[in-house]
Amino acid sequence: MRTVTATELARNFRAMLDSVEHRHEELIVVRNNHAVARIVPGQAAMTALEAMADLYRTLPPDASAGWLADSRRTDATLDGEVRDPWAS
Repeated sequence: MRTVTATELARNFRAMLDSVEHRHEELIVVRNNHAVARIVPGQAAMTALEAMADLYRTLPPDASAGWLADSRRTDATLDGEVRDPWAS
């Protein structure tokens, strides 16, 4: 955590935001010798594919083995045809 004055932040705003974004650095902004703000990195974004790729690690060992086998078996049974669910 780095402490910066409000003046320093104003003069180097872009560089300060870059350090927060790229180095995941937190900034404490001080004005008149007391902290007035804290700038923290935003939450990391994750794609759906990345989220699903990490899913098996959260399962117990026996469940993850079953999940992998089930997903491979299901993939082999899909015919690739897209059907209209509303067709009668």
